[in-house]
Amino acid sequence: MKKPSQALARVALVASLGLLALAFAGCRSDVTPIKTLLDDPGRFDGTTVRIAGDVTGSVGILGYGAYQVNDGTGSLTVVTKEGGAPREGAKIGVEGTFQAAFTLKTETAAVLLEKKRYTP
Repeated sequence: MKKPSQALARVALVASLGLLALAFAGCRSDVTPIKTLLDDPGRFDGTTVRIAGDVTGSVGILGYGAYQVNDGTGSLTVVTKEGGAPREGAKIGVEGTFQAAFTLKTETAAVLLEKKRYTP
């Protein structure tokens, strides 16, 4: 027969591990900060990346759209060929192909061609 203190310790350990697993599940390590993409656009050009943030501007018509995502580190334009653009203020996650256009001094022009959208 187990002592009550051993059973309580086991329950506490299981609860702690469960909370730790939930905390790690909420962290999306596969999301790339927009600043990282814009600081070294050549490294990411043509690759599939994931970003997440707030929609700060959007325009859409007949299923096509473009919208700005700001994650607190920078802003990036996302272009979509289906599903239209989400509304301004929406929290969004996007996976797509990063396309660098050019860098001039401190400015980088780039877009993300949306493959899929998710709720962060």
